[in-house]
Amino acid sequence: MKVSVITATYNSSLTVADCLLSVNDQTYQNLEQIIVDGNSSDDTLERIAVTPNRISRIISEPDQGLYDAMNKGIRLATGEVIGS
Repeated sequence: MKVSVITATYNSSLTVADCLLSVNDQTYQNLEQIIVDGNSSDDTLERIAVTPNRISRIISEPDQGLYDAMNKGIRLATGEVIGS
C-alpha cells in the first residue's frame, strides 16, 4: 500500500527542514511526499532543495490558503492512504 504525505508550506523556511527530515526518516518504503508551496517569498524552496527528502512532487504557486493547497496535493497524490 502506498502512503502519500502532503505538506502545505508558505514562508516556512524555519520549519520545513524538520518536516522533510521527519518524513525522510520513516522506515516505510512505499511513501511519497508532495510539497504544495504557496509561492513563498522567503528561502523555503532553497531549504527544501538542500535537505534530504523523499519528495515525489513539488509545486510552488499562489493559492487560496491551506485548504486549497491541501486539495491540490490530494489531486496529485497516488497513494491509497493520504496524510498531511
